Amino acid sequence: MIERTALITGASRGIGKAIAARLIEDGIKVIAPTHSEMDLESNESIDQYLKNLPSFVDILVNNAGINRIDLFQNLSDEDLFDTIQVNLIAPMRLTRGIVQGMIGQHFGRIVNISSIWSLVSKPGRSSYSVSKDGLNGFTRALAVEVAPFNILVNTVAPGFVNTDLTRQNNSPEEINEICKKIPLNRLAEPEEIARLVAFLCSDANSYVTGQCLVMDGGFTCM
Repeated sequence: MIERTALITGASRGIGKAIAARLIEDGIKVIAPTHSEMDLESNESIDQYLKNLPSFVDILVNNAGINRIDLFQNLSDEDLFDTIQVNLIAPMRLTRGIVQGMIGQHFGRIVNISSIWSLVSKPGRSSYSVSKDGLNGFTRALAVEVAPFNILVNTVAPGFVNTDLTRQNNSPEEINEICKKIPLNRLAEPEEIARLVAFLCSDANSYVTGQCLVMDGGFTCM
């Protein structure tokens, strides 16, 4: 079995933590930089981290993201720029720094974690929706460019997931109302998202690329 190395952003909690655990379970070495090691709001920090990256990366999971909720007319420039930076520019810069090594090795798996709010939206999500829809577009464009080098690039777009953040932002009553709008009548578990990501990152995935795979229990079908 070939030993693979994965770099995962935002792996300290929630979906990212579940992805890291699943990949480790699958025998993959995981690099999970902390905020102090790599600040995604700083291009200089990203570039410095890439410069000091100790090993070749076979798998990149761009999971970290921020969501500053406010009506568009109330968004400050800082809120707008920070959201685009962390959710879109940072993944693109990380990918640019890592993909050349994948091309040289003629192997790579890149998974970008997007959101259902890249496909549908609601009040207060303008900057978040723009950033995540941009990530979907980046996925499609890059997938076409690097396909000849056996590099597969995909996006996973989760819906409502049972994370600490979801529980912090919504009361039990609000979560109950959310579940009523989901055909499966429940939130996703982080481990369910992680299983799909693990497949897309694995050798078992040999032909899925350029796709945005929605995991929302049927929410966006309604």
